[in-house]
Amino acid sequence: MLEEIKGIGPKTLKALNALGIYNIDDLISYYPYKYNILKPCFLSEAQADEAILINGYVENPVKIFFIKKNLNKLMFKLNTNQELINVVIFNRAFLKSQLNHNKLISVIGKYNKKNNTFIASDIKLTPITEEVIEPKYHLSSAIKKSSFIKIINSCISNDLNIKNYIPDYLKEKYKFIDKDSAIRIMHNPKKLEDLRQAKLVLAYEELFVFMLKINYIKLYKTSKQKSNVKNFDKEKIDKFIKKLPFTLTTDQIKTIETIENDFRSDRRMNRLILGDVGSGKTICSFIALYMNYLAGYQGILMAPTEILAEQHFNNICNVFKDLGLKIALLTSSVNRAKRSEVLSKIKSNDVDILIGTHSVLNDEINFNKLGLVITDEQHRFGVNQRNNLANKGKMPDVIYMSATPIPRTLALTLYGDMDISQIKTKPNSRKEINTKLYSFKDINQVLSLMLEEIKSNHQIYVVAPLIDSEESNEMESVNKLYMELNTAFNSKVPIKILHGKLNQKDKNDIMSDYKNNKIKILISTTVIEVGIDIKNATMMVIFNAERFGLATLHQLRGRIGRNDILSKCLLISDYESERLKILEQSNDGFYISEKDFEMRGSGDLFGTRQSGDMSFKIANIKTNIKILQKCKEDSEEFLKNNYYNLNKYLNLKEIINSININS
Repeated sequence: MLEEIKGIGPKTLKALNALGIYNIDDLISYYPYKYNILKPCFLSEAQADEAILINGYVENPVKIFFIKKNLNKLMFKLNTNQELINVVIFNRAFLKSQLNHNKLISVIGKYNKKNNTFIASDIKLTPITEEVIEPKYHLSSAIKKSSFIKIINSCISNDLNIKNYIPDYLKEKYKFIDKDSAIRIMHNPKKLEDLRQAKLVLAYEELFVFMLKINYIKLYKTSKQKSNVKNFDKEKIDKFIKKLPFTLTTDQIKTIETIENDFRSDRRMNRLILGDVGSGKTICSFIALYMNYLAGYQGILMAPTEILAEQHFNNICNVFKDLGLKIALLTSSVNRAKRSEVLSKIKSNDVDILIGTHSVLNDEINFNKLGLVITDEQHRFGVNQRNNLANKGKMPDVIYMSATPIPRTLALTLYGDMDISQIKTKPNSRKEINTKLYSFKDINQVLSLMLEEIKSNHQIYVVAPLIDSEESNEMESVNKLYMELNTAFNSKVPIKILHGKLNQKDKNDIMSDYKNNKIKILISTTVIEVGIDIKNATMMVIFNAERFGLATLHQLRGRIGRNDILSKCLLISDYESERLKILEQSNDGFYISEKDFEMRGSGDLFGTRQSGDMSFKIANIKTNIKILQKCKEDSEEFLKNNYYNLNKYLNLKEIINSININS
């Protein structure tokens, strides 16, 4: 119990709870987010813009200047035994009474040799005379750093009684230190090598448990047989493909062939289709649904938004208009009477293909003979949502689609329980998108380029990071841009705004008008990132582009260039970083995802964070990729050798028993 630890009263307990700390395990695993290496040095060793630690004696007087209500400046001279320097530190007025004349202290900060001034970020009243590793925690103003460290030290001074999840033979193999010692070192490190060893064992344990779950699910799923092998008339599929108004790419054909083989196999299909924006994943999913229909089964295609669901519905109805398939749409906007009618038809097998949003997860939906479940933009759904859908039939085949390309090595590791198809080649009708970076001072040039597109009867997307400018003075917002662009074009260009706070009817009306070319400029947040297909949209203008990840920017850019007209993406930013220039150089989503991953880490690309599986406390998918791959191998070997004898690994048995087998 946290309340039993000295120093934790009701107020502190509330502050700890706000940090997500509710018990001893939470407390000891609330690790520092970084460490400062503090080591005294001489002023002569100081480099420009490099933080250093200097020891010296306080020279009075100590002065305080109050700049404004919440900002003060404390100044004094420090005798370093080499020379007398000026020390400035902000918002430390409370230290004045403790900075006595001739007191030996340590100051941490940056030294400006030109004006002989040391801008301090911290002052240590007890001088640091040798190298010290100082942990830094993410804390709120409700709890002092010194109080938190005392609580942590009080806790780790006792027996921790924690569970270990690394099998003994692996500890011996890698010569890991024990977990108790690792936790103590994390909070109170003495040497950098000890800290490295502690991080290594804790990161390995997190990733081992993560991969154990994935590989256990894979082992269970691959042992399950479908109730029926799906056979169908391949000639009808070939005939359908030949009648398409475009030619499939090599990657599309290969993907369709693997899906066909999966259907004819007695093993349940669990396939992920990774494809860049505009690579043609959707037609592959339609063909899969047609195969499933010809085999005598119902199918579902679930999209993350109503706009995308309706787009899929319209497209699939058009594609299958002469084939007699019964297709239904189910979203939250469908009225009660229509919904009831659709539900009845699904149950009586009078619906062959259902298109919908998360509405199709509802328990009241009962299928007569569900054989295929397809989830579009799968990373937008939580793991539990995807599993709920996959479990609606009797072992239906499952296809996931994602337009968020990730490095193949990482995909094979994280999605180890799935077979993966990649679609890299784009249809020949697609032209490369011309991407260029502009600064805000070039806005008149940007407006001229926008006007050219409008005069050509083309349409434009404009993206802002915020809905309202009140959220930040530093960034453009949808509402602010709406006023500015109306002014720039003398209110003669039809402009509308779209964002997540609008009700569904308004969103649908706006998108309908945009699709019908009644709106020339659509100003939006990243709600347009997924799947919207307006072929007449030929320009994408993204303000404050530095606020978005490369993968997101590439997804947004994928909303244009959906025809044979040269399209342009304009990135507006005053930060000409190498990161944004990557988009100028490449339209390859897989290359961009590699770069984004290198620079930003995994983020929430994989959708598993919603289930808690990716919320690592020590491990980092980006920097620990080699450890992750080793954990994949080790967990596979462990399950292979110990699958039927888990009683000697009770902690791991507990983890495995907690896994929802149907997931």
